[in-house]
Amino acid sequence: MKMTFRWYGEGNDPIPLKYIKQIPNCSGIMGVLDQYAAGEVWPEDVIADYVKHVNAADLEVEVIESVNVHEDIKLGLPSRDRYIDNYRQTVRNLAKHGIKVIIYNFMPVFDWLRTDLAREIPEDGSNSLYYDEQELLGMTPQMIVERTAETSGFTLPGWEPERLADLDRVMKLYEDVSQAQLLDNFKYFLEGVIPTCEEVGVRLAVHPDDPAWPIFGLPRIVHTKEQLQTIVDLVDSPANSLCVCTGSLGSNPANDIVDILRTFNGQGRLACAHVRNVKYLGERRFREASHFSDDGDLDMYEIMRALYETGFDGYIRPDHGRMIWDEKGRAGYGLYDRALGIAYLNGLWEALTKGGKR
Repeated sequence: MKMTFRWYGEGNDPIPLKYIKQIPNCSGIMGVLDQYAAGEVWPEDVIADYVKHVNAADLEVEVIESVNVHEDIKLGLPSRDRYIDNYRQTVRNLAKHGIKVIIYNFMPVFDWLRTDLAREIPEDGSNSLYYDEQELLGMTPQMIVERTAETSGFTLPGWEPERLADLDRVMKLYEDVSQAQLLDNFKYFLEGVIPTCEEVGVRLAVHPDDPAWPIFGLPRIVHTKEQLQTIVDLVDSPANSLCVCTGSLGSNPANDIVDILRTFNGQGRLACAHVRNVKYLGERRFREASHFSDDGDLDMYEIMRALYETGFDGYIRPDHGRMIWDEKGRAGYGLYDRALGIAYLNGLWEALTKGGKR
């Protein structure tokens, strides 16, 4: 297992690499180049410079996040073949510079959604990402886009202004797309890209829907154990893998996260995991919590035990920390609480490892 930390790049992330290097047992980063819109080819020279910069800080970059899938692919439009060709080229370019896992998602329009990016937690005065379905019912897609852009202060993956500029048009196109059609389009994408991944030794790891249910009437097909099984069965290859995000799937208490981890790592289809905790506040209402189990409703010990006992040898990172100690930064991606999260997950892993040896 390799413990990592998400980093957005020089100039896009207020956290310097030297701080990440100081986090115990942090081997490297899960990186992102969010200056490129979905469908664009990531240039090889830019990738090379990015990797060299991270390596110069004595950190690895073997996982890249948010190589976004163009909406035309999800919609099944005739133009999708051009964008699939571009995706294949990006895969090749990343593989040339040591990237082993690419995380992506297949969520229509919105990569993730919260109704508040900084809801205060009354118990301690920190704040965290928050979702309330009742608040969402009073908003249009345009309103939630504007609210997210106003309260963030940074660009957020999946919320890039140019990507959402034609929101009305894209939302209209999805009115005629069923879940079955979206799944067919997903299969077409995988059949086009997975052979290239196999050729260059890269694993694609799909991230679950966040939150784990449909929103704004859009079809969503990656938020239950059964749906995850369907997806890995679409193309039977280790390159067609999963990034299990405990918080995304865990937003729905009906999902048994421990069983999901045991099942798919047991099948050899778990490439990486985003490990975080959530606190249920009511029906389809939750907030992000610290990684300590009792601060939320997910059992971090059992989550880490499931990974340990099934021999997980992929990549882990903490996810969506609170903003604590008056830190200002990218919503959900501050330094302090995520560093505490790594320390907590490291402690659980060390106890499991040493207990297993005894």
